[in-house]
Amino acid sequence: MRHRRRTALIAVGTLTAGLLLTTPQSAAAANLIKNPGFETAGSGDMPYCWSKSGWGDNDFTFQTVGDAHSGSKAMKVELTRRASGDRKALITESTDCAPVVSPGKQYDLGLWYKTTTPDANLTLFRHDTTAGWQYWTDLKTLDMAGSWTEATVRTPEVPAGTDRISWGVSVYGTGSATTDDYTMEQVADVTPPPDCTGTAQECANGRWDVLPVQNPVRSMHSVVLHNGKVLLIAGSGNSEEMFEAGTFTSAVYDPVNGTYKIVPTPKDMFCAGHVQLQDGRVLVMSGNKGYPSADGTIGYQGYKDSYIFDPETETYTKTNDMNDGHWYPSATVLGNGDVISFGGLKEDSTGSVTAELWSDAEQKWLELWKVNQTWSYWGLYPSMILMQDGRLFYSGSHVFGNNIPGTGSAIYDYGANSVTQVPGLQRKDERDQSASVLLPPAQDQKVLTLGGGNIESNPDGNRLTDIIDLKQPNPSYVAGPPIPQGTVDLGNGPVPQTGAQGKMYVSAVLLPDGKVLETGGALHNRANPVYETSIFDPATETFDQVAADPEARGYHSSAFLLPDGRVMTTGDNPGNGSWNHNVSIYTPPYLLKGERPAITSVIDTEWTYGDTQRITVDRPIAKAELIRPAAVTHSSDPNQRFVDLPLSVDGNNIDLNVTSNPNLAPPGWYMLFAVDANGVPSVAKWVHLSGPEALKATDASAHVHSFADDLSGKVTGPGKKRTAQKVSPTVSGCDRHYGSANVCVPTDFPPTVKATTKSRCDWLKKNDYGRLKLNGKDDPLKLDPNRDGKACGKGDLRKR
Repeated sequence: MRHRRRTALIAVGTLTAGLLLTTPQSAAAANLIKNPGFETAGSGDMPYCWSKSGWGDNDFTFQTVGDAHSGSKAMKVELTRRASGDRKALITESTDCAPVVSPGKQYDLGLWYKTTTPDANLTLFRHDTTAGWQYWTDLKTLDMAGSWTEATVRTPEVPAGTDRISWGVSVYGTGSATTDDYTMEQVADVTPPPDCTGTAQECANGRWDVLPVQNPVRSMHSVVLHNGKVLLIAGSGNSEEMFEAGTFTSAVYDPVNGTYKIVPTPKDMFCAGHVQLQDGRVLVMSGNKGYPSADGTIGYQGYKDSYIFDPETETYTKTNDMNDGHWYPSATVLGNGDVISFGGLKEDSTGSVTAELWSDAEQKWLELWKVNQTWSYWGLYPSMILMQDGRLFYSGSHVFGNNIPGTGSAIYDYGANSVTQVPGLQRKDERDQSASVLLPPAQDQKVLTLGGGNIESNPDGNRLTDIIDLKQPNPSYVAGPPIPQGTVDLGNGPVPQTGAQGKMYVSAVLLPDGKVLETGGALHNRANPVYETSIFDPATETFDQVAADPEARGYHSSAFLLPDGRVMTTGDNPGNGSWNHNVSIYTPPYLLKGERPAITSVIDTEWTYGDTQRITVDRPIAKAELIRPAAVTHSSDPNQRFVDLPLSVDGNNIDLNVTSNPNLAPPGWYMLFAVDANGVPSVAKWVHLSGPEALKATDASAHVHSFADDLSGKVTGPGKKRTAQKVSPTVSGCDRHYGSANVCVPTDFPPTVKATTKSRCDWLKKNDYGRLKLNGKDDPLKLDPNRDGKACGKGDLRKR
């Protein structure tokens, strides 16, 4: 057996796809298992077509016992001591014994069992025709049972290239599991073909609608609340005039009736961090203490203040202060409900090297001495994604200028307080305002990073994508397919993109059919919007170009999934300081394929880890999943995730198997979608995931296989203690010698713009900057040759 750690993933499931049977088939009529009851002896001490398997440091026994469900024999696997790993009796991985399967099909698995441990589950392996036998997934955690109990579950859709599978019960805690009478049958194809309800073009590519009511605030932060409404935070909205007047705004949007409610906002939450706590309230951290000085010597400043927004009262309440200022901080919720934050700018405009930890138990930011510190500067909005083993993956997506030193990507282990560099990220210093997302399903632990640029050097935005499999022992990015090209407005209307032109300011949204929508963007620093939208399929690692948002969506834009399965996009803040208040709604093709399935009841909306939760549906479904609601800004939402819920099917009653690993699905409110075989999702139901394991992650009996234990990248411990990282006042890519604080004249113009007064002024005019005031006496871009204090005036453009 070759079940190595590198092939293993976490407990409870991966993406399911296929058909639900309204009437269960007879297992005996089509059982694909040879020797399902262990009655036929093998050549060794195991029954015919069954083999011992497992890994790790544990003491164990395999026994064929007489305490059978039927017949005279059953299999007992027992652990008497366990430090790590598991033991399992599996179908022998051979052409004689392993059941033949067909790619794209699903299979109903069943067995009878008795257990003395809560740490037992159904584990699957698959035979890839190219790569050989490898770990596939864990499907179902078995409840403890003192008498014979039946367990059934439906497999995911069999991946391409798979010709056989092997499976059995894994025991990963002290105690035993006795099993008998295994069954496996193929699920019949009974779903009718989709019925297009739009035009042929809409059914292929979806449809965008610009709403008649504009967003009343200049929001750049979007949070989907657990009541289905959307919190839109603007603060001063990148307007120095509003900042000076103390005019700070937020709004709550109700997608059901299309209305907005303005919410009193106590501080300038412009470019704050935010994350949803496990009780559904929104933690908002830092924001803008001050705009840059007119002469460009002082940059933006981040304050220490922190607030909680309550969706029930729609009000903000102050928390204790953070230890440092953090303008543009990260915000990642952990498996125990705590929140960790890195990066951003301090009150004095230097880069913060302070890590901050919000304690969910104490409901406060912890004192500095209680928080592990690397004393590293992670940059602005560094994308820190929680891995299934509790570590953090810095994907390389960030905001403003160059990436961190080294490879530009890393794994951070908070417990060990160590950083390991991860190789493979393409052009790591041109991933400014790229997007990174944990691909569906979260159990696969793959991350996609796409697009980006560099607002200081201002090259063309790129088409790069990179994919990393964090299950590998030494994970490394590999190049993915390029982002499709659309049109770009270079100042005279949209024209087709050419050459290697891509985009920065990318938005990426997880969809309930298991795909990813990428949309919006611009070619350069706050200029030249790109109109292009595509859907990425993680199963095939391909893009399908679809209808493009008709509105410009560059800097300060957001895109996010609504509970009804549509995608909402807001905002655009070009360098001339203007703001796009139009709101677009994308209806994906899956909503134009006919009638939607409906979740008719959810027995319990309070879920705990390792549960089996029952729902009822009105017709056959193929899969179900939890999607964490968005909390997005500046192309960044590291907490966005899609968690598969393997199915156990009994007609229209569906039992959903909930992960036992809180690192895979951190505690909080989730949208529950049921999806049919045509990829059509239900409207989401809201469920709340929590429980003892969430509060004490170290006590959780999550089935976490060991992988990436000894990374080969450069490993460093905590650095030398320091107070800050010096950061240029031009960190935002704006030359403050010109215009007002909310106007961004590029520090470096696009490559096609010559380094002459006329060429630069022509570009500024095309992008609607108008005449610009010169701040002070310096004119580094040579926009005011006649020295009258006005850049790009008539006198500046005369031939000399």
